[in-house]
Amino acid sequence: MVAPPRTSAAGVLALLSEPEPQVQQEELYETPTLPADAKELSALVLSKVFYYLGQYDEALSYALRAGKAFQTEATQQGAEEYVETIVSKAIDRYIEQRTAEEADSSELVSLEKIDSRLQDIVESIFARCIDDGEYKQALGIALESERLDIVTRIYELTKDTQLLSYVIDAVLDSGFKLAYRTKVLNHVIPLFPPPTVQSPHISSLTRLHITLSSPSLTIGFLSSLLSDVPAESAKEKALLAYQIAFDLVEGGTQDYIEAVRTGLPEPAEGPEQEAYAKLLKILSGEETIRLYFDFLNRNNHTDMLILKNSKDALDGRSSIYHTALTLQNAFTHCGTGSDAFLRTNLDWLARASNWGKFSVTASLGVINKGNIWNAMRLLGPYLPNAAGDGSGGVYSEGGALYALGLINAGRGKDVLGYLRDRLKEASSEVVQHGAALGLGVAGMAGGNAEAYEEIRNTLFQDNAVAGEASGYAMGLLMLGSGSGRCVDEMLQYARETQHEKIIRGLAMGVAFIYYGRQEEADNVAEQLLADKDSILRYGGVYTLALAYAGTADNAAVKKLLHIAVSDTSDDVRRAAVTCLAFLLFKNPGQVPRLVQLLSESYNPHVRCGATLALGLSCAGTGSSEAIALLEPMAKDPVDFVRQGALIALAMILIQQTEASSPSVAPTRAMFAKIISDKHEDPMARFGAAIAQGLIDAGGRNVTISLQSRAGSKNMGAIVGMALFCQFWYWYPLAHCASLAFEPTGVIGLSESLETPSFDFVSNAKPSLFAYPSATKPPTKETIQKVETAVLSTTAKAKAREKEKEKAKAAEAGEAMEMDEKRSEAKPKEEDTAMKVDEAESGAKAGEEGAPSTGKPKKQREPSSEKLSNLSRVTPAQLSYIIFPPESRFQPVRPVVVSPPPTAKSQKKGAVQRSAGGGGILMLLDKTPGEPIEWIEPASGVLRNIPVVQADAGVAVEEADPPPPFEYPFGEDGK
Repeated sequence: MVAPPRTSAAGVLALLSEPEPQVQQEELYETPTLPADAKELSALVLSKVFYYLGQYDEALSYALRAGKAFQTEATQQGAEEYVETIVSKAIDRYIEQRTAEEADSSELVSLEKIDSRLQDIVESIFARCIDDGEYKQALGIALESERLDIVTRIYELTKDTQLLSYVIDAVLDSGFKLAYRTKVLNHVIPLFPPPTVQSPHISSLTRLHITLSSPSLTIGFLSSLLSDVPAESAKEKALLAYQIAFDLVEGGTQDYIEAVRTGLPEPAEGPEQEAYAKLLKILSGEETIRLYFDFLNRNNHTDMLILKNSKDALDGRSSIYHTALTLQNAFTHCGTGSDAFLRTNLDWLARASNWGKFSVTASLGVINKGNIWNAMRLLGPYLPNAAGDGSGGVYSEGGALYALGLINAGRGKDVLGYLRDRLKEASSEVVQHGAALGLGVAGMAGGNAEAYEEIRNTLFQDNAVAGEASGYAMGLLMLGSGSGRCVDEMLQYARETQHEKIIRGLAMGVAFIYYGRQEEADNVAEQLLADKDSILRYGGVYTLALAYAGTADNAAVKKLLHIAVSDTSDDVRRAAVTCLAFLLFKNPGQVPRLVQLLSESYNPHVRCGATLALGLSCAGTGSSEAIALLEPMAKDPVDFVRQGALIALAMILIQQTEASSPSVAPTRAMFAKIISDKHEDPMARFGAAIAQGLIDAGGRNVTISLQSRAGSKNMGAIVGMALFCQFWYWYPLAHCASLAFEPTGVIGLSESLETPSFDFVSNAKPSLFAYPSATKPPTKETIQKVETAVLSTTAKAKAREKEKEKAKAAEAGEAMEMDEKRSEAKPKEEDTAMKVDEAESGAKAGEEGAPSTGKPKKQREPSSEKLSNLSRVTPAQLSYIIFPPESRFQPVRPVVVSPPPTAKSQKKGAVQRSAGGGGILMLLDKTPGEPIEWIEPASGVLRNIPVVQADAGVAVEEADPPPPFEYPFGEDGK
C-alpha cells in the first residue's frame, strides 16, 4: 500500500514546538511523587543524555544523583566508556574541590562543600585500587587530591618503602607547589623505618633531608644512628651514619651542612666520641674532596696527543684560539692537578695577553679543582699582595682570584675572608672582576652577609667590568634564598645603570636568587618578562627556568615555548629554548621530541638554543634521538649553530664508547677535522676545541649530570651550566662548566675512612665501558724527490738514443731469450716434489689444530670483568656492578638504585635515567680480624696533609711539595 502524499507541514512544525527530551526528563526527575528507584533511573538517563551531548559536568552531576542505578550501570557490558569518563570527571572535580579547600581554608563557607556522593565514588576508587594492588595509581590520586591519609594507609598495609620512594619522586619531579611539597615530605619522613645495611631506601632518606635542608631534622636523624645503639649493631649504624653524611655533603648546600656539623652534640669519651669525630670530619667536606681529587689524579687518562694536535692547528697568536685551547686543556685536566701541558708549552703560554692571560690563570683553578690544601701555594705567584698594588699584573691577579674560587667551589668558607679583603683593597677593575667571581663561586648559597655587602659596594661604583661580575656574585651568594630585599635592590640598580654588562649580571643574579623557589618567583618572572629591556627579559627567562628546575612544570614549559617563537629579541628566544633543558633534565627522552621543530627554525638563534637544550638535558646519556637531531646541525650554514651542535654532541657522548654508541668515533673525528681545518669559521673551531675538552673532561673520569647520585637536583651543576651558557657574552664564564663535572667511580672506605684494596665485578663486556684508545701519532711518509725539469728537445734526443740501444740489444739477445723460454716451460722435478711436501705438511698441521700459516683466531671477549677499588665506573655501568657474596667487603648502601636496561629498551634506543648510587661507599668488613692491604694516595696528591696510619695510629706528615712554578706570562700593564 502506498502512503498518501503529504500535503501539509503542520505535523513537522508541531514537532518543533515540543520541548527538548532532556527538559522532559528533567521535569520527570523533579516530580515529587516519583519513587526513589525511578528517580535514580531518571537521573541515570539524564546523565547519559548530557554525556552524549558532550556536557560532562552536567553528566557527572546527574550520575551522582543516580546512586545505585549508576553502580548497576557500571557492571553492564558496553557501558565502559561512559563509566570511565564519569569516574575520571569525578576524580577531577574531587581534586579541584580538595585543593581549593586546602588552599584557603578561610573561604570554606563560600566554597561548595564536597558532595558526600562524590566522596563515596572516590573512596570506592581508592578501595578498588588497594584491593587490586594498584597502589601507585591510588597514591597518584591521593597526592593530587592532597589525601595524605591514603599514603599512610597504603604504607601501613604494605610496609613497602619503595612506595614511599615513589611518593617522593612524584612530588619532587612534578609541578606541585613548594608549600605542599614540603608538607608531603614532612609527612612521609616519619613513615620510613630506621635504615639498616643495604636498605633500599637509604638514597630516598638522603634525598629527603637534602630537599628539606632542615638542620634540626638531620641532626636528630644522625644522632639516632650513633647514640643509644646496642653494642652488636653499633658498628653497622656508625657506617650508615658515615655513608649518609658523605651523601649529604655531595648534595647539600654549604650553609646547611655547616649548620648540621656545628649542631651535632658532643658525646662523652669512648667509642661514641670517636664516631662523632669521624662524622664531623666527613661533614667538613674535606674527606670527599680529598677522595675525589685522589681518584681523578690516579686514573688520569688524558690523551696528550689530542691537545698537541689542537695546539699545532690553532694559531696561538689569535686570542679566540688561545682561549679555545685554554678551555680545552682546563676541561681535559679538570680536577687532576696535572699541568703537564702548560709546562711543556711555555712558548704558547707566553703569548697570552690581557683577558687571555686572565683566562689562562683562571684555568689553573679548573685543573686543580678540589686541591684546597695547596691552593694558596699553587696560586701564590699570581695572587695580589697585601697592599693590592697589582705588581704581578692585574690580569694574572684577577684570574688567580677567580681560580681560587673555582678550587674551593661551593666549599669556600676558609677563603671567603681572603677574597673579600682582596676585593676591598683592589683598585683595578680586572682584579675586582676576578675577586667578585671567586667570591660568588666559593661562597655559593652560603648567604655570607659581609661578602654580599662588599660586593654590593663594588657594584655601586658603576664600573661595567667589575659591576657585571658583582651582579653574578650577588646572586650566587644568595643562591636559592628568595630574598625579596636583595632582588629589589638589584632590579632597582639594573634600571638605573646605563651599562648593559651590569644589567645582564644583575638579571642573572636575580635568577640565581630564585633558584628552586617555584611559585614564589612567578611575580618577579612575569615582571621581568614584561619589561621593555630585552636583557631583563633574558633574565626573566632564566628566573622562570631555575625556579622550576627539574620539575617539568607544564605552565613553565608552555611559557618558554611561547617566548621562543614570539619575543622580538633573538637573545631572549635563544635563552628560552636553552632553558627547556633545566626544566626537563630528569626526563631527557622528552626533549628531542619537544625541540625537533625548533631545531628546524628559520631563526639561527632558535636553532642554537635547541642544540644547547639537547646537550644539557641529555648529557651523558648517549641519546640516539638527540644525536640524530644534532648531526645535521653540525653542518649548519651558520657558524654559531655549528658551534652549539659540537658542544652539545660532546656533552651527550661524554663517557660513551664505540660499543655503546656508534656515533662516538665519527664525532671525535669531526672535532679533529674542524680544528685542523684552517678554512673553517673561528666560532666553529672554538666550539670544536671546547667539545674536545668536554668529551674527555677530568682525564675521562667525569660525567656531566644535573642531578645528584641520590636523585635530587645537583645545584652546583645546574648553576654551573647556567653560567657556562653565558660564554656567548663573556668567555671566562665558560670555566664554570667544571662545576657540573661529577667524578664517576666506586671509592670504597673502611670504618677508619681509609681505602682498602679489594675487587668487585662488572657483569658487562669490558669494551662496553672501556676508556677510549689512545690517538696514534701520524706515520712518517716517504718523501719523493721532485723530478728535474727537462727541455723538450733534450727529451726527444734521449728518446732516440734509447730506441737505438733497444734495437741493438734485441738483435744480440734474441737467441738467449728463446733458450730461457724453453727452460721455463718445463718445471724441475725437485721443485714440484717440494711443493707437494709443503702442502701435505700444512694439511696435517691444520688437522692437528695448529696451522703454521694464516691469521690467528680472534679471542672471544669475556662477559664480565673484575675492577679494583678506586676504579672508574660510568653511570650506565653502575647497573652491572655487583659485590660477590663471598667478598670480604660489602657496601652498606646499594651500589645501584635502578636495574640494568633491558634488551628491548636498548633496541628502541630509550634514554635511561641515571641509575644512581656509586661514588663513595662505606664498607662492612665481614672478617675484621684479618690484615688489610691499604691503597696509598696517588703520587703528588695531598702533600702536607696528615695521614693516619691504621697500624700505628699516629699522624705522619708527608713530604713537602716542590717549589711553586711561575708560568711565563710576561708583564701585563695595569
